[in-house]
Amino acid sequence: MKFISTYRFIIAFCLGLLTVLGFAPFSLSPLVIFSLAALFWLWQQANGKRVATWLGFFFGFGLFSAGIGWLYVAQHDYGDMPLLLALSTTALFAAFLALFPALIGYAQAKLRAPSWVRLILVMPALWVLLEWIRGLLFTGFPWLTLAYSQVSASPLVGYAPIFGVYGVSLAVTISAGLLALLWQMRWNAQGKAALAALLLLWGGAAALRAVNWTQPESEPFKVALLQGNIPQDLKFHEETLIDTLETYRRLVLQTDARLIILPETALPLLRHNLPENYTAILRKHARQSGGDILIGTFESDNNLHYNSVFTLGTANSQNYRKNHLVPFGEFIPLRPALGWIVNEVLNIPMSDLARGGERQQVLRIAGQRVAVQICYEDVFGEEVIRYLPEASLLVNVSNDAWYGKSHAAMQHNQIAQMRALETGRMMLRATNTGVTSIIRRDGSIQQMLPQHAEGVLTGQAQGYTGSTPYVRWGNAAVLIILLMMLALAKLVQYRSLPSAHSPQIKKPR
Repeated sequence: MKFISTYRFIIAFCLGLLTVLGFAPFSLSPLVIFSLAALFWLWQQANGKRVATWLGFFFGFGLFSAGIGWLYVAQHDYGDMPLLLALSTTALFAAFLALFPALIGYAQAKLRAPSWVRLILVMPALWVLLEWIRGLLFTGFPWLTLAYSQVSASPLVGYAPIFGVYGVSLAVTISAGLLALLWQMRWNAQGKAALAALLLLWGGAAALRAVNWTQPESEPFKVALLQGNIPQDLKFHEETLIDTLETYRRLVLQTDARLIILPETALPLLRHNLPENYTAILRKHARQSGGDILIGTFESDNNLHYNSVFTLGTANSQNYRKNHLVPFGEFIPLRPALGWIVNEVLNIPMSDLARGGERQQVLRIAGQRVAVQICYEDVFGEEVIRYLPEASLLVNVSNDAWYGKSHAAMQHNQIAQMRALETGRMMLRATNTGVTSIIRRDGSIQQMLPQHAEGVLTGQAQGYTGSTPYVRWGNAAVLIILLMMLALAKLVQYRSLPSAHSPQIKKPR
C-alpha cells in the first residue's frame, strides 16, 4: 500500500511538471486540462484525506518548481545571493505555493458526496477560489493561474471578457472534471451527460469569441516600442550610464511614431537628474512627430522614491507612479525584522520604493487615454480595470532582464494578452530585453520583437471605447458562481446522506 501511494505521488509530481508545458513559451494548452483531469482522478481514487493532501502538494510542487524556477536567476545571477541560498528560497517558495493545491486535495476529500459532485463542482470551485486567494495573499502572486495557459488559441478565452481570468480558469477546471468523469463512467448515462456538458461549455466559449465587446475610437495611429537590450548586470553601473542614455536617444530619433514608449526604468536616473539638453532633444522630436514619448525612470518627491513613467511631447507633461510593488525587490515587508535580507543578502538597486497610489489619472497622450502598468502590475486584472472604461489603450512597461533567458518573459507576455482579452483594449508592451509586443484586443499578438536584441517595434495601434462585462463587475460574478457551486455541492451531500432520524428497517432473515 505504501508503494502504491509513493508511486501516485511521483505521478502527481510529473503531472505538475507537464502542466508547465501548457504555458508560454511552450503553449501546449490542452496538456493543462488533461494533467488536471488526471489529478482529479487521482484525488477521486485516494484513500483518505492525508493521501489526497499529499497528491495535491506534489502536483503543486512540480508545477511551481518548474514554472517559476526563474526566480533563482533573479536572486543568484543578478541579486548576488549565494547559490545554495537561492536554490533553497526558490524551492521553499514553490513549496509554499504547493500548499494551495494540497489544501484543495484535503478539502475535497473531506466532503462525502457522489463522484460527479466532487469532480465538476467541488474540485473546480475550490481550485479557482484558491487561485483567487493566492492572487491576494501577501500582496498577491497569481502567476501560473490556469487560465493563462489558454491564451490565445483556446476557445475557452471567450469567457475572459465576461468573467475575467478566474472565469477562464473555472472553465478549464470544469473541463478537467468532466473529462475525469467521462473516463470514470465511460459510456453510461453520466458519461454521456459529461460529454454533452463538455461540448456545451466549449461551444459556448467559441461562440462568445465572435462577440466584439468594445468599439474602435478615432483612427489607428503609429506607435514605436523601444527595446534597448541593456544587460541587467550593467544597467545601474555609473560607467555605462552614458551609453544607456545614448542608446535610447538614438532609438527615439530613428522613429517618427506618434507614440513612442521606452521600457521600465529605461533611463536609470532620478528624473530631476536627467540632463536638460537630453530631455529637450526628446521633447523636440516628439513635437515634430506630433505626438508624445513615454519614458520609464525613477522619481523623487518629499524624500520618497518612485518607479515611474513620465511624458514628453505635445501634451502637457504627466506621470504615473507604480503602486503594486514587488516584495523584497521594491519594498521590504516587515522592514524592522526583514530589512537585513536586502542589506546583507541581496544586492538590488532602488529596493525601497514608495507606492504611487491606487487612484491615479490616465495619461492623455497621442490622442489617447492611456492606462499604464509598470512591471508586474499587469498581472492583477482587478487593478487594471480601475482605469476603465475611461482608458482607450493599455500600456505595460517592464524589465524582465532580471530573469535572463528563462521562460519568465514569455509567461509575462501571455499574462498581458489576458488583460487585453478582459478589457477589449489593445496592449502595448515595451521591455528592456523582451518580450516587446503589440497585442490586439482579442489577445492575439500583432507584432513582436525577438528577445535579447536591441530594436524598435513599429506598428499600428487603435484606441477602443466601451466596457466588457468584466470591466463592469470585476471578479464578483465568478466569485458568486463559485459560492453557488460549493453551496450546491453541500446541498447534494446533505440530501445524499441517510437521515439520523429515519427509521431503520431490518431485512428479514
